[in-house]
Amino acid sequence: METQDEKSERERSVSPIVAIDGTAIKRIREAKKLTQLYVASVVGVTTDTISRWENNRYPTIKRDNAEKVATALEVSLEEILKPEPVTEPEPEPEAVPMLQPPRKQRLAPLVLAAGLGTLLVALIVGAVLSRRGAAELVATRVLPSFGAPGQLVPVQVKVDRRDGEKSGFIVKERIPAGWRFVASNPPVAGEAGEREVKWLIPPGGTGPVTISYTLSAPRTLPLGSQADFGGEVILSHGKATRRGIIGGPARIAVNGRHWADTNGDGRIDDNEIMPAYYLSEEMKGLGLEWKTIEAIWSGAGYTWNDKLKVFEVVK
Repeated sequence: METQDEKSERERSVSPIVAIDGTAIKRIREAKKLTQLYVASVVGVTTDTISRWENNRYPTIKRDNAEKVATALEVSLEEILKPEPVTEPEPEPEAVPMLQPPRKQRLAPLVLAAGLGTLLVALIVGAVLSRRGAAELVATRVLPSFGAPGQLVPVQVKVDRRDGEKSGFIVKERIPAGWRFVASNPPVAGEAGEREVKWLIPPGGTGPVTISYTLSAPRTLPLGSQADFGGEVILSHGKATRRGIIGGPARIAVNGRHWADTNGDGRIDDNEIMPAYYLSEEMKGLGLEWKTIEAIWSGAGYTWNDKLKVFEVVK
């Protein structure tokens, strides 16, 4: 009897085009509180293209795009495909680079449960470690767009294990100079260094792996500066060791904006509060201050007091 892995390998070799179920994609996306912008960022297309796929205007798409959609939704490829085989595929529009979304459209998926905010503007192109017949990993960083001196920011690295053997792997994150590692789930391997933090993920388990951690920005950081991240995932498969760069956003603007204010307008509005809540729950115990977020949302906005290094709520 053909196994699921054999079936997937056979389908991959036969047809580069698959028939997607746009209704299922929309249902899963909305159930997980993900935005079209987030999914579009993962795939590397525009939100208009995602809308067309969800409305079944282009019922067949390239297999690699369908796999990226499944990765964004954190489901198997089969869950978003139609059961009938593809015979005469209609052409789909070429994937185009993501454009900077309008200011009001930068919503946080939280993934951060849906991902950290613009957290969303950068293309989320995962690092891929693969070769025919070997294990495969796709690693993506989810990062807020903004930060403030002396304040915590949340970071996540999401790793999708696509190998039947469920191999173990190593994740290394290079954090900005001067930033202090606070806490993580799962715990770090050994001790966190000044510039590098490591996690050892053992073999086994099912589904994607999420590493959540928090950092504290130096109080002396000047407004208008930037902080850069980097990282890699390392996979040992048999005698082979392969490395891949972690994809996703890699820079935070230090501008006195709260990380949950994903569009940087000095407010945490109704579109931003729920993603912030989901993330705070997911990263409970890692130092995020939910009371501050809730207070800003309940007020008329906030300002940054650079002398005291605090957010002040506007009543």
